[in-house]
Amino acid sequence: MDFKLTEEHIMIRDAARDFARNELLPGVIERDEKQEFPSEQIKKMGELGFLGMMASPEFGGGGMDTISYILAMEEISKIDASASVVMSVNNSLVCWGIDTYGSQEQKKKYLSKLTTGEKLGAFCLSEPEAGSDATSQRTTAIDKGDHYLLNGTKNWITNGNSADYYIVIAQTDREKKHKGINAFIVEKGVEGFEIGPKEQKMGIRGSDTHSLNFNDVKVPKENRIGEDGFGFKFAMKTLSGGRIGIAAQALGIASGAYELALDYSKQRKAFGTEICNHQAIAFKLADMYTSIEASRHLVMKAAWEKDQGANYDLSGAMAKVYASKTAMDVTTEAVQVHGGNGYVKEYHVERLMRDAKITQIYEGTSEIQKIVISRGILRD
Repeated sequence: MDFKLTEEHIMIRDAARDFARNELLPGVIERDEKQEFPSEQIKKMGELGFLGMMASPEFGGGGMDTISYILAMEEISKIDASASVVMSVNNSLVCWGIDTYGSQEQKKKYLSKLTTGEKLGAFCLSEPEAGSDATSQRTTAIDKGDHYLLNGTKNWITNGNSADYYIVIAQTDREKKHKGINAFIVEKGVEGFEIGPKEQKMGIRGSDTHSLNFNDVKVPKENRIGEDGFGFKFAMKTLSGGRIGIAAQALGIASGAYELALDYSKQRKAFGTEICNHQAIAFKLADMYTSIEASRHLVMKAAWEKDQGANYDLSGAMAKVYASKTAMDVTTEAVQVHGGNGYVKEYHVERLMRDAKITQIYEGTSEIQKIVISRGILRD
């Protein structure tokens, strides 16, 4: 077992850390309060190559491994989870999905613009009655010969208003159930495509989350990803990789909160000494650090398995369920370490606690991850 990072890995991690501290930290509290999408920062992330890290260099991607990606995700997430979820969706779900399963024409037309941040992507699977149960798609795509006619509603879509290209999962043949589902690339602005109001969220308030409505939207046949009926498999394989990205986001949120709590404990004094010298606080820090390191190893293992071409469904699910729990536990304790200061915005930890919760919900709830894990171990 080699736990040593390569020089390239360290360089990528440090570049992401510097960007987060220099570009994302200024104004992060204000963006959270105003629910302001970090447009300028996301544009710079694209210019630096953070939005298409694993995609093929032929189409403007970085051609990097998954470990490089999660290292960058962790550093960005320490500072601004609203920015890192944009990075996660664009990398894990949209770019990777098109790069892995899209046609050459789709890659030339869409991927080359997504990898550089010139355009942003969104992944549209969840619906009012089809969140965790992804097989129950109500959105339909009726085959009309040279095009599909798309009708339905998608909920809780990250980059809902900021995206330019949307990967939409829809049912073409209900009788075939999950084998009758397809995935399509839909461009913003086409007739019949409407973007609903922005959701008022507890956390990741800087990201724009919207419902999307499709009313007789014409989708060209060439915009279908893969063969007819491939959509459900496409969604599941894409989400398996996406879960590693969200696990890295949860790890970053936890790490960021821990670092703030550690620094604060060395400065804040009570009963004549720094509070880190009191066992009650020291033990909190010990538990936080241990959970973070355990999460890091699970996330790294999942990323390594993906890079090795192994099946990473189980390791990705374990990484996400554990890292997201760690994020909730550590951020809550970080607020506690800060005492009253932890409850006010200027110390950042209350925002990290609010941001942490979503990692237990999106791209497969913790309950869904446990289903994946239990099926995996029982099958073996």
